[in-house]
This record gives sequence, C-alpha cells and structure tokens, in this order.
Amino acid sequence: MNSKLEVYRFDELEFKDWDDFVDRSYNGTMFHTRRFLNYHPPDRFQDHSLYFQKKEKQYAVFPAASVNEKNGDILHSHPGTTIGSLVTNTSLSLKESFDLVTALVKYAQDENFSGIKITIPPNCYSESMSNHVEFALFKMGFTYVKREVSSVLLLPDTAEEIAKGFKPSHRQAVRKAEKEGVQIRQSTNFEIFYRILENNLSKRHGVSPTHSLKELELLQAIFPNKIILHGAFIKDKMIAGVVSFILNKRVQLAFYISHDENFQEKRALNLLFHKIIKEAIQNEKRIFDFGIFTEDGKPNFGLARFKENFGASGVFRDTLELDLTE
Repeated sequence: MNSKLEVYRFDELEFKDWDDFVDRSYNGTMFHTRRFLNYHPPDRFQDHSLYFQKKEKQYAVFPAASVNEKNGDILHSHPGTTIGSLVTNTSLSLKESFDLVTALVKYAQDENFSGIKITIPPNCYSESMSNHVEFALFKMGFTYVKREVSSVLLLPDTAEEIAKGFKPSHRQAVRKAEKEGVQIRQSTNFEIFYRILENNLSKRHGVSPTHSLKELELLQAIFPNKIILHGAFIKDKMIAGVVSFILNKRVQLAFYISHDENFQEKRALNLLFHKIIKEAIQNEKRIFDFGIFTEDGKPNFGLARFKENFGASGVFRDTLELDLTE
C-alpha cells in the first residue's frame, strides 16, 4: 500500500466528506468548511482547494484559491476567510509536518503556480499547541510577509476564576453599565446591529464591514448555532453588539464589535463582553479571541488596551509566502 502523500484537487461532490473531516479534525475551524467557503458567489474566487491522502485515507485538507498576482498565479490559502492553513486529522510529528509541506510545494510546482501564500491561525486554536507546520514552512523557504496580532484570552473552568484577571477599570465599567440599566441578550436583529457597525467603520476608518448585511444574514442562516449576535439594550434600543463566531469546540471569536457612540458613556461593551465570556466558559470553550488590534501590522493601542482590560494577551496571526519563480 502506498504510504506517500497523494494530493488531489477538491471536487464539489466531496462537499460532505470535506466538512466531516474538518469537523472532527485536530485544528479545523468554521472558516475551513465548505459550508462557509461556499457562501461566496461562485465567480468571486477561483477555488483550488486540496485534499491530501495517505494510505488511501484522508490525511489533510487545504482550503485555497488561485489568485493572480504580479508574478503569476499564486496558490493562496482561501482569501475568502480570515485564516486558512492546512487542516489535519491529528497532531503531526516534525517529520510528518515536513512531509506535508513538501507535498504541498511539489503540487504547486507541478501545477505551475508562481508561489504559495498561507495565513495560519494562532496555534492555540488547535487541540494542543504546536508550531511544527509553521517551522516546516519556514525551513522550506517560506518568508513572513504579514504579522497581525490578535487578543486572546485563555478561559479557565469557572466564571469566578476569570473575574480575577479583569482589570479594576473593567469591573468599574461593568458596574456602571448595570447601574445605567444596560441589559444584555441574544438577538436576531442583525439589521439594527449592522447599521451601528456600518456607521462606526465609516466614521472611524472610512471602510465598510467585511460582509454585506445580506451575506452576514446568510452565514447566520447556515450556522444558526455558531454565529451569534449579543446585543446591549437600553429598554428596547440596541446601543452595542458583538457578533461571535464559534470556530470549533475550543474557540469563540468576536468577529464584529461595535457600539452607538451616542451611548459610549454607558460602557455597554464592557458589560457585553463580561456576559459573553461567562457564557463561553459555561459552554466549555477554552479560548476567547477578541480579534486583531492591528491593521496592516500597525497597532491600535487604544483597542489593545481595551482588550487587555479583560486579561487578554497578544498572539500572532501570520501570513507566509513562498516564491516559486526563483
């Protein structure tokens, strides 16, 4: 029986097998599933996702697309997701990691790609932390082309324990929000939240949300138990909200965070995260990711400080690239 790694291009007929593999994998997330990838219009990306097999069994998958850049077509970890990378069915040894990266590079060379670009998740997303694959990428000639920093909170077993890590300023803000009558509850009114989000991003950064309202509602319909909107309300008026993505059984990511600036003094976001983090612990999550506080590598110190008030610390979200034209 052939013990070498064989690489195949993904076929839509294998949709269910792919998602079943990701769901039971060692390091896969919602972003790696076909259910997530396929919400994009079919003409937005040129999908070039890969299957890896060993001894005729699924061994790894790589969500990817062919992206045209100045030197030709790049095999890019899927640009329609926040993170990509290789998903494996188990923790890999160092030798297995090198074998997997070698197979990926050989495939890209055989298909005449001019390079490979991969955005990897923080290694705390995996069942156990390992940098074997990242090390293999580096030793095989990949270079770091982008480094963002995400604020990650390691969750203890109980909500009582997590409170010990909160800064006094955060605890004070939570008490203020409660005294002001702020109420936290889950909501399905993405339209109201989206207006708050859109207004904030336009005013502060001159940009639009990553997803349109229609796309966000579509994703929530696909993942009704994994994409959750928590709103902060004064009576029936939403004044802030957080859209969380449940990435896998370990990790919850705050994908969108926004508040109505007219109610900033109510400290609604502090109370929102206070409740959301407690709920994540009750749901046995081990990691709460507040998202990045960098933009193209430049730090937003105010945003970092806000997240640090909850006891979060920074971890890298790296993008690596290999030039195959040299």
